[in-house]
Amino acid sequence: MQSYEIRQCAAAACQFRFPVAIDNPAGADCPHCGTPTMLAATPQASGTRSLQTSPRFIRLELLLDNIRSLYNVGAILRTADGAGGVHLHLGGITASPTHPKLAKTALGAENALPWTQHRNSVHAVTQLKSAGYRIWVLEEGETAVNLFTATFPEQSNQPILLVIGNEKVGVDPAIQQLADCTFALPMSGIKNSLNVAVAFGIAIYQIQYGR
Repeated sequence: MQSYEIRQCAAAACQFRFPVAIDNPAGADCPHCGTPTMLAATPQASGTRSLQTSPRFIRLELLLDNIRSLYNVGAILRTADGAGGVHLHLGGITASPTHPKLAKTALGAENALPWTQHRNSVHAVTQLKSAGYRIWVLEEGETAVNLFTATFPEQSNQPILLVIGNEKVGVDPAIQQLADCTFALPMSGIKNSLNVAVAFGIAIYQIQYGR
């Protein structure tokens, strides 16, 4: 893993401060004014884990229903790995972890979780529900429950499928009809939704570790 350092411009009138890979010659001079820089700090390695705990649901699987953005898919993969997801179901147009452009945001997580590709997300949810999975959907709507007021057990091995939908149209209506529960994030600004990868990150950490 590449190591980094924090460099700072030596010019009193500038003092531009920035991270750069150790031994990268670009760090020798300030990118703002061209003055030589000095070592300002050495950050802790980003791969160091400072906090570990067991997730609430040890059989939490995810279905990405027609996620169109490779950036979003990669970010979701990385977050799912960090939050204790155990399997990915990729529906419709959702790109698989083998896509070369996913690595930029997944940062290795594309190789960490087993996955299954499905042509039809509705069929996949129907089969998993028949197999005993609880179907949870992250989506706005009149029947949605505030995720932060929902009650979860301390720990459970119940199989859960958390469904995240398309950036423009959300979760397929047929999947919403199959859901055992629909969760939504409260919104207080002028917008009524968040980026799907951001919303997913908030949701899965609340589900797995929230109190």
